[in-house]
Amino acid sequence: MFHGIAQGELRAARGVGKAVGAEEHRFVRLPDMREAGDLGLRFASLPATYIPMRNAVFYSLAASVAEETGADYIVGGHNRDDLRVFQDATPAFFKNLEAALWAGSAALKKRRLKILRPLHAKTKPEVIRLAASLGVPFRATWSCHEDGSAHCWRCEGCLNRARSFAEAGVADPLDVSRSEKVS
Repeated sequence: MFHGIAQGELRAARGVGKAVGAEEHRFVRLPDMREAGDLGLRFASLPATYIPMRNAVFYSLAASVAEETGADYIVGGHNRDDLRVFQDATPAFFKNLEAALWAGSAALKKRRLKILRPLHAKTKPEVIRLAASLGVPFRATWSCHEDGSAHCWRCEGCLNRARSFAEAGVADPLDVSRSEKVS
């Protein structure tokens, strides 16, 4: 069991993995990754919850698994709203990262590993509408930047979630007070 880290995110990952029938679900400890705010750092135009080079780390881990398993694709869930805030969610970042992964692995280069981002042109509300149409188990998801057994509905992640569900016109099963207004 992972202690001292985001238990809500781990519960959500397990719940979503189970709901969609994931064949294999790996959890990797990255205890030294910290949010900029926790480190006392401020990066121009980035939220305090920004984790320096987070996507480079995550996609490198995914590439390691892809090399091990023979996968041809890594699929990421970045949306258009991420592009406005995070430089490591831009098309240029992923193009260069793909090239770096090929340079670092003969197997990935031979297979021409691709990083796919099927949601990159959609806003968060558009992603929520699509997810609802596909039956995504929203009850199993986690958006809160705090840890606990329920969302706090005060942090940036919760406020963004509430706003995105409201704009999408989709009831959020995790926030009964807000979802009743949408229904």
